[in-house]
Amino acid sequence: MEEKIVIKNLAKIFGNNPSKALKALKEGLSKEKILKELKQIVGVHDVSFTVRKKEIFVLMGLSGSGKSTLQRLINRLHEPTTGEIIINGTDITKLDNNELREFRRKNFCGMVFQNFAILPHRTVLGNVEFGLELQGVSKEERQKKAMEIIKQVGLDGNENSYPSQLSGGMQQRVGLARGLTVDADIMLMDEAFSALDPLIRRQMQDELLELQDKMQKTIIFVTHDLDEAFRLGDRIAIMKDGRIVQIGTAEDIISKPADDYVKAFVEDMDRSAVLTAGTIMQPVKETAFINDGPRTILRKIRKNALTGIIMTDTKKTIKGYIIAKELVEYINKHKEKENIPFDDSLLHDVTKVDSEMPLNEVINIYSDNRYGPLAVTNKQNKLLGVIVKGSVITALSEDFEPENS
Repeated sequence: MEEKIVIKNLAKIFGNNPSKALKALKEGLSKEKILKELKQIVGVHDVSFTVRKKEIFVLMGLSGSGKSTLQRLINRLHEPTTGEIIINGTDITKLDNNELREFRRKNFCGMVFQNFAILPHRTVLGNVEFGLELQGVSKEERQKKAMEIIKQVGLDGNENSYPSQLSGGMQQRVGLARGLTVDADIMLMDEAFSALDPLIRRQMQDELLELQDKMQKTIIFVTHDLDEAFRLGDRIAIMKDGRIVQIGTAEDIISKPADDYVKAFVEDMDRSAVLTAGTIMQPVKETAFINDGPRTILRKIRKNALTGIIMTDTKKTIKGYIIAKELVEYINKHKEKENIPFDDSLLHDVTKVDSEMPLNEVINIYSDNRYGPLAVTNKQNKLLGVIVKGSVITALSEDFEPENS
């Protein structure tokens, strides 16, 4: 996948002697000791990572971990002490102020903050069109574009309202819409939903995911909330003391924590909300094919010690499930025949789940399943694997490590 942002050996030291702090860091001195002994604040140190095009990349960690500082470095709201920030092939650390201003205008949607940062004297429409106004876009064109985005974020009918007339969730939508209206590739969101109550926060997360599905931005999202990070992030970077401790998908992090810090961070996380059907599925031992005769199918079942078998076509599209006991009864009934024809009445419906379905939903479906394993399929309805009772129980264990996260 195409790399949109590349960060190399990035560091930010706040203070009048950053080189001395960097030297101390290389010698192994902690962030706390550098503050105490050298009076220098380590914001970010030795950070390298990439952000892929059209992904939501989440920076998360506790207060003081460096996540917000790192995000502000990415568009040079903070000047880096050392390192490279390469965006769309351009190292923005080498740009002068005029070049940087123009680069930001073309590449960044702006930042969406926790405190909304909308202008109280402007209407919703006035706030949403503000970025385009700064770019010199004509009034007719910018208002047309702003109204399109206002509708997309669910504020249609409120365009003439002022911020004081809106709820917290609606104000946050204004901030989000203002960023989207600029129509640049990259959006930076710093604790964007933290000030909202849990119900509205969940709703805004849903809306962001829905908008992302339509608009395909590259989003860097800062949060201290693990549930939010796991829900939104295609990949997540966990930070501690200005460094990145681990980068991975939610499944990577909860299944294979990099160290004790990450393990403690995720220990109370509901595994069933993070792991997916694709993570816990097992390989299919054997399948029956449409052209297999009943005796051939029974031989496959006995060879693999199965209680039943899934039938597919040659492209792995599922046709049904055959119960071993019923197949034996059918063969015995027609054992005098040299070539026993296959009877479609032997085929039962197969309960299928998408490979990306969360485990907590899989468990509910499994409990209602009458027979056979759950078949795990992709978007094209092709058989990928199966889920049996034992794999569900194992996945809920803390010792579970998926073979292919």
